[in-house]
Amino acid sequence: MGFYHPLDEKLEQIDDRLSELTLMLKDKQRSNPDQVFFDTQEFLQIMNVSKRTAQYWRDSGLIGYCQIGYKIYYRLSDILQLLDQNFKAPINGK
Repeated sequence: MGFYHPLDEKLEQIDDRLSELTLMLKDKQRSNPDQVFFDTQEFLQIMNVSKRTAQYWRDSGLIGYCQIGYKIYYRLSDILQLLDQNFKAPINGK
């Protein structure tokens, strides 16, 4: 078992560092939504829409996106803007 002890210790150090980086990333995401990107699959899950609907929204200019080759990314700020622009306030008194 003594042979595996250094390996276990190193794995624990890596795990600790990964946890620290995860917390740092979450803090950064909260502070600047322009720096948070989602790929198409993540966007489809978040918005619960089909690929065709996502393409229609892009083609009609409803949502901004970034394309690198065949890969498409959406900024969190653009997703939030789309939702804000289409928000319908409740009617009072009903």
